[in-house]
Amino acid sequence: MFYKLTLLVAALALLAAACGGSNDATDPPPPTLSTSSSTTSAPAPTSTTLAVTTTTVDSGFPVTIDAPNGRVTIAERPMRIVSISPTSTEVLFAIGAGDQVVAVDSLSNYPADAPVSDLSAFSPSVEAIAAYDPDLVVLSFDPDAGLIPALEAVGVPAILHSGPSTVDGAYAQWEQLGVATGNTAGALAVVAATAEAIDAAYATIPPEAEGMSYYWELDPTLFSLTSATFVGDVLAGTRMANIADDADTDGYGYPQLTAEYVIGANPDLIMLADTLCCGQTAATVAERPGWDTMTAVDTGQIIELNDDAASRWGPRIALLADDIVGAILELVSANA
Repeated sequence: MFYKLTLLVAALALLAAACGGSNDATDPPPPTLSTSSSTTSAPAPTSTTLAVTTTTVDSGFPVTIDAPNGRVTIAERPMRIVSISPTSTEVLFAIGAGDQVVAVDSLSNYPADAPVSDLSAFSPSVEAIAAYDPDLVVLSFDPDAGLIPALEAVGVPAILHSGPSTVDGAYAQWEQLGVATGNTAGALAVVAATAEAIDAAYATIPPEAEGMSYYWELDPTLFSLTSATFVGDVLAGTRMANIADDADTDGYGYPQLTAEYVIGANPDLIMLADTLCCGQTAATVAERPGWDTMTAVDTGQIIELNDDAASRWGPRIALLADDIVGAILELVSANA
């Protein structure tokens, strides 16, 4: 749970830890999401719009990229990469840089052959990271803005890729990692394949789905997200309406809804992104007071998502899109 998210995705990871569940979703940002209804607070969004601007020398290394943390120059193709970001871990392996990764944080549970270590995803120390003799470090947030300067002081380049606010922002990060690791072709291929898979999935959604509504649940205290977030951008292709949009009066992106609001909105589809972290299922939702009056609960139009895929911004967003499209097709069929 690292997803998540600078965007909400970031919040989910921390929530998973708070719930004591098995979700290793989003990359963890500093603020936590308490499971106590009296103290719950949403994380501050730190989304990044990233342009893939690179400067290469002789079509090889050294290479310089304009990362969110500034210009980063990598002298030679890195062969000892440390990832303190479950999302970046997934991306590195997907683009073909897996053999170059020597250690990943304790929350990087995917893919299965990632070299998981006891490096903390929440409070990484430069000493612990330096013990792996890295030639590149990738992370999703910098505690107290001190880790990256410390790594630079010992001559280790670092790339900060926090949660993006759009799918294109995620693609840009993947491309940057491709350039930084000498796997540009692999990164471009993954971006193309992911975009094609998502487009193909959404192309199967019938016109009847337009205007139907959904509720995306981030945790049992009813934090949700709006169309203006990364996940909201992923879901834009469904053409469904997000019930949380009208509740986000401050434009924050991650409003905490009330049971009364959700019940009153009576969404056509309920999407649970808190199954692994917090044990939420269609059955637990149906047991909530008053929720059985909603059509989606009564007809079983509740999809139980994999928290990891739902809260990280890696290539598995294509699988997330597939799962969502499957639920939409079932919903449309049931209403036919």
